[in-house]
Amino acid sequence: MINQASKPLSVKASFPQLFSGIYCGKRVLVTGHTGFKGSWLSIWLRELGAEVMGFALPPESERDNYVLSGMDEKIRSINCDIRDLKSVIDIFKDFQPEFVFHLAAQSVVRFSYEEPVETFKTNLMGTVNVLEAIRKTGSVRVGVMITSDKCYENKELTRGYKETDQLGGYDPYSASKACCELAISSYRRSFFNPKDYEKHNSSIASVRAGNVIGGGDWKRDRIIPDCIRALERETPIIIRNPNSTRPWQHVLEPLSGYLLLGKLMLEEPVRYCDAWNFGPSAESIITVGELTDLLIKHYGSGSWEKITGSDGAYESTLLALDCSEANKRLNWSPTLDIEETVELTVDWYKRYRDFKDCYELALEEIDIYVKKALKRETF
Repeated sequence: MINQASKPLSVKASFPQLFSGIYCGKRVLVTGHTGFKGSWLSIWLRELGAEVMGFALPPESERDNYVLSGMDEKIRSINCDIRDLKSVIDIFKDFQPEFVFHLAAQSVVRFSYEEPVETFKTNLMGTVNVLEAIRKTGSVRVGVMITSDKCYENKELTRGYKETDQLGGYDPYSASKACCELAISSYRRSFFNPKDYEKHNSSIASVRAGNVIGGGDWKRDRIIPDCIRALERETPIIIRNPNSTRPWQHVLEPLSGYLLLGKLMLEEPVRYCDAWNFGPSAESIITVGELTDLLIKHYGSGSWEKITGSDGAYESTLLALDCSEANKRLNWSPTLDIEETVELTVDWYKRYRDFKDCYELALEEIDIYVKKALKRETF
């Protein structure tokens, strides 16, 4: 159980030593830093002692984790559209980053049906623009390119998808992420080939995570934000596909994998420039209905109803990742079980109003996660 009354012990003193202190004093650029995952990564990197710069579109909500954590005052931040190649290259040349974590994206499946062209432009060409900026900026040693578990051609397999499985995608979002993987692979072979590492000195990897949940996400058409909005209004939660199964994981799980991978890529750039899955354990792959029941349990109130009818937008019913390569080669494995994942997520939404600056709330939750991870030796 999470002890909400406890305070983290020496948070700022202990964080810089994580990941062998590799990020302390390093220039790290995060694209999409105003988003859900990007804000959590930026907070963690700052506590690791990194000099963090982020560029992205402005945050969408005044309640986003980025806004409530006051990140504009804590890191260097630039509003920039990832589709603007010249601006992206100029930012890289000005900051001269050593690490790049690329998270900027159009990240909602259902929105991709409404705006497919924007989805492909943002996700595919945004990724190409970042790769091109890395190619033209000699300072970059490590590029971690975040795509999605939905980049795989989903055949509703009962086993988890491996990094070598076929790429694809039914909906525009999933297809755009498969395209990103192809672009990353092309750039890695054409311009960042590990055989020629001594010439370019850059290591590029792609990472694919499961369905990420956690505090500070208010995006529409995502299960946790939709649930929390209904719970705060004291109205029933409306669910479209309660029997759909997803690999649920807390936001800090894949971020710990990205940070570990970045460290290893700097130390052994040729060995780790590859594609990687970071997903939850098998017991965390549950249905939308089961997840909602858990959330209501930890929130302490609420109910849900299944929506009738269909708007024609296809959604897969089964999706899972095989993370054996990350476990075997990176010594990474998930830390939280599904109960802890939901509990930590609900903890943020139940307490965010109690903090003048939610940065401290984020630090508490990172501290809880890190202590569990170190105890279980999961990274």
